[in-house]
Amino acid sequence: MFTITKDVYFCYGHRLMNHQGKCRHLHGHSVKAAISIEREELDDQGMVCDFAAIRDCVEAYIDEHLDHNLLLHKHDPLIPALKANNERFWALDEHPTAEVLSKMIYQYLKETGFNVSQVVLWETASAYACYRES
Repeated sequence: MFTITKDVYFCYGHRLMNHQGKCRHLHGHSVKAAISIEREELDDQGMVCDFAAIRDCVEAYIDEHLDHNLLLHKHDPLIPALKANNERFWALDEHPTAEVLSKMIYQYLKETGFNVSQVVLWETASAYACYRES
């Protein structure tokens, strides 16, 4: 099995409403997503796939939905104020944790045809979440 990994970087803001610690407050992250694609055999160019193809696909998704966006749970009481002030945000069905974001990126890549093996989202330099299917 061959595996390649492409790193992409973006920023987002969020809060975890029911969190007991300081993450319950609005804050932001500059993150790295490490996207791994695998394949049993290499293509006719000797590659799993072109790194640029991964970048182009995932960056379009990230730019539209995640980068410099405020990610909130759909029941967050801040949403009416954000709407009233025409602020950009995305209301998610789940709490906007690193685990959930790694799964969202994974599922998007899978739906677009990549044989993604895992997505690791580095929320800080020392902490990351990983999503892969078993």
